[in-house]
Amino acid sequence: MDQVSLTAEQQPSLPESHSSVPVPKSGSFWRKLFAFSGPGYLVAVGYMDPGNWATDLAGGSQFGYTLLSVILVSNLMAILLQSLCARLGIATGRDLAQACRDHYSRPVSFVLWVLCEVAICACDLAEVIGSAIALNLLFGIPLFWGVCITVVDVLLILLLQQRGFRYIEAFVIALIFIIGGCFLAEIIFSRPSVSAIMGGFLPKAEIIQNPEMLFVAIGILGATVMPHNLYLHSSIVQTRQYDRSPQGKREAIKFATIDSTVALMFALFINAAILIVAAATFHTAGKHDVAEIQDAYKLLSPMLGVTVASTLFAVALLASGQNSTLTGTLAGQIVMEGFLNIRLPSWLRRLITRAIAIVPALIVTAIYGESGTAKLLVISQVVLSLQLSFAVIPLVMFTSNKAKMGEFVSPRWIQFLAWTTASIIVVLNVKFLADFFGLTA
Repeated sequence: MDQVSLTAEQQPSLPESHSSVPVPKSGSFWRKLFAFSGPGYLVAVGYMDPGNWATDLAGGSQFGYTLLSVILVSNLMAILLQSLCARLGIATGRDLAQACRDHYSRPVSFVLWVLCEVAICACDLAEVIGSAIALNLLFGIPLFWGVCITVVDVLLILLLQQRGFRYIEAFVIALIFIIGGCFLAEIIFSRPSVSAIMGGFLPKAEIIQNPEMLFVAIGILGATVMPHNLYLHSSIVQTRQYDRSPQGKREAIKFATIDSTVALMFALFINAAILIVAAATFHTAGKHDVAEIQDAYKLLSPMLGVTVASTLFAVALLASGQNSTLTGTLAGQIVMEGFLNIRLPSWLRRLITRAIAIVPALIVTAIYGESGTAKLLVISQVVLSLQLSFAVIPLVMFTSNKAKMGEFVSPRWIQFLAWTTASIIVVLNVKFLADFFGLTA
């Protein structure tokens, strides 16, 4: 393998898995695509995590199928930004955190690291709570103990990574298919209107004109891109043992982009399915106030007349929460090592990440129970909104910089779309935060 020797300051991202997955030098298109497939699915779970469920449920129950167009647009934005992550990681051999450390001064890098760690913990918090809620719904386990049980994902990721990065990818993909299967069944049970679904994917002016609808749309769009996904993807694309020559990198960028695009289409299906089920079940029956996960669980089986409907909903939630905590913990390691160039034992880094997320969740669930966890989910989305710009803007800036990217710099039309997407996300998040803190009229 044509690998340039690296100094101590340029150690590879995620060193224990770097270039560990073989890629055939020759062979069919499909054989090579299979070798590169996997990282996109780890990224996709961040777009279907428990933090997104509430906005999808609220959108479907309140406004029927209308906001499907918002989910579609948000997914297209995600596809663009994640393709930039793959381009950055493969072209430069640096993940986004390392690229920030290379470009900014040490104080600025430290501040960016702190902001990113807070965002990862906030995201992890939503996922831990989502898993705990699922365990409570399925097995009656109190939320407090459900939060404690989520610690086992640390042991799981350590075990899988020791066996090879492909095992982590296989586990994540298996859970994604479980989520997809559960919601496919839910769609069949709820018997939605096909024509209404197709109409929902067409943007409508009323989304902008109706303030309540706009607020939910901003919630869906504003929380589309998880900051940790940008750091994660730019790192794990480097787990492939591709040729580091210009031709090899060009091929790797092509296949990595296909991988993430296909994977994110699964995320589109899951998010759209949640909204479709809410629209067909709750909105059609006149229940327009179903936004809590627990409420949806309690109402699905009675309203659909299918006993297993609520159980499948909770199983999908558990799979979603476990998947998201696993990738979030992995992102935490990448961010710390990338920004600070500190190498801690992987088991210690993951325990630290999990502890920071679990302690607030334990305190809130112990004191406030279900009502507290619902508020905590909202707060976690606010924190993510605050941090997102500090990840999206450097990503677009670096991939538009010929000095950094060389011949792999983003084409002009991609730069235009990327800056437009970044601007939309920033504006929507500012609007979301202004509304949340009551700063708008």
